[in-house]
Amino acid sequence: MTEMKVVDMHCDTISRLWKLKQQGEEESLFENSGHVDVRKLQKGGYLLQNFALFVEKKQCEDPWEKVLQLYEVYNRELERNREYLAPVYRYEDIEKNRKEGRISTLLTVEEGAVCKGDLTKLQTLYEKGVRMLTLTWNYPNELGYPNLDSDRGREIRSSAKEKEQAERDSMIKGFLNTPEKRGLTETGLFFLERMETLGIIVDVSHLSDGGFYDVLAHTKKPFVASHSNARALCPCARNLSDDMIWKLAERGGVTGLNFCADFLVQKPVGEKNPGTIADIVSHAAHILKWGGEECLGLGSDFDGIDTHEELPGADKIERLWEALKQHGFTERQLDKVFSENVLRVYRENL
Repeated sequence: MTEMKVVDMHCDTISRLWKLKQQGEEESLFENSGHVDVRKLQKGGYLLQNFALFVEKKQCEDPWEKVLQLYEVYNRELERNREYLAPVYRYEDIEKNRKEGRISTLLTVEEGAVCKGDLTKLQTLYEKGVRMLTLTWNYPNELGYPNLDSDRGREIRSSAKEKEQAERDSMIKGFLNTPEKRGLTETGLFFLERMETLGIIVDVSHLSDGGFYDVLAHTKKPFVASHSNARALCPCARNLSDDMIWKLAERGGVTGLNFCADFLVQKPVGEKNPGTIADIVSHAAHILKWGGEECLGLGSDFDGIDTHEELPGADKIERLWEALKQHGFTERQLDKVFSENVLRVYRENL
């Protein structure tokens, strides 16, 4: 067996650490109660972990200020763990960090609204080390439209618990909405051009179908859907259609398998949906069928999703390797899925 090397395109660990601190519960990136920390990454054989600065713009007064706060958390944790972690600014840094025995970290932003349509803010993010940008989250912004608008059909209940459940139910219903045809704005197209010039990877997860095809038409380099699955298996607006998988593969892009149960299999609202490794394997096999072995990677969404019963954290990622192998994936294909495909996209962009 070849040595397993793991590259994961998406986790929300930094936002989780920020949120815990706001609640008076401070945890560290070295060891914590979540899905991702240094110890778990080491145990899981990670070569590189993307860390997203996730901003839900409706829950903050100023998305730009919020992303700067999250950046400070990331920067502080990197400094505290510099013996174990090192940032990636250029592709060559990945190999340098590996030789030094450190896990690479690649900084991303999830929600293009943080830039407020201002290209100088995009430049600032690049200077801070951001190398991937998810153009939208679940709200329309200056750059374009998402495949799910969290404002649609949201109910307000009296108690916090009822409100939380209503918002979750509304979101699940929204996942099944007819895909959004509206795509990128004129500002969004300007951002695409600047991102390719700078070397910031375009991420179309959360973006509308119309936006996906706009990215396809107005870019030249490979792009990614950092944490999206196959819509044919789970009819969720967050997932990719077969045509999108095919087109992404033709461009040389990669989609990252998302471990979120609601993106793996459809269940009636209110029914427990634990998610299984078998579900992830089914999506991997389908994407391989439509896009080939070059377009599939990992995008766990760890620390942004409920704990997966069979994949409770980064330290257990070998379970997925073994399940895919049992399904018939060759070790060469596994190497591509777990690291090489994403590394190729990084090499061509950074």
